[in-house]
Amino acid sequence: MIYIIIGIVVVLLILYFVSTYNTFVRLKNTVEEAFSTMDVYLKQRWDLIPNIVETVKGYAKHEKSTLEEVIKLRNTAYDQMSPDEKLEANKSLSQGITKIMALAESYPDLKANENFKDLSQQLTKVEADIANARKYYNAVVRKFNDKVEMFPSNIVAKLFHFKEEKMFEIQEAERENVKVEF
Repeated sequence: MIYIIIGIVVVLLILYFVSTYNTFVRLKNTVEEAFSTMDVYLKQRWDLIPNIVETVKGYAKHEKSTLEEVIKLRNTAYDQMSPDEKLEANKSLSQGITKIMALAESYPDLKANENFKDLSQQLTKVEADIANARKYYNAVVRKFNDKVEMFPSNIVAKLFHFKEEKMFEIQEAERENVKVEF
């Protein structure tokens, strides 16, 4: 009788470990899929930047440092970055975009430029898509991280080296109003 109970307990433990491992695999794949979706929008924004900067350049010649900062960042090889590097680069790029858009407010001719208006609308749409993708990504990362941290699934996570994923957060500087000084 004791061997049957021990056998049942062992079978239940094996089933639990298999089930929990499979849950981790599914959640990890969901996190990767969510990042890939967000990455598409980040890449779209990445590709829009040179066009916006070139348009602004003609109007804001004395704002060279802001434009150079954005271009320098933009010229890094996006496809060769790790996911963490992409998140960090896009945080910095967001700050640069905010400065460029604030610059545009100071130049009525630029704001009236059809090319700039079109690029601005495209950027606004991409930013909205990024925000939605960020929400989805962070939700699946939270779910995955909960599973990694909570007992008893944290035992399986440690055994199979599942580690917490990083959330996509905005920097504190992005929450503040942009100061444009001439």
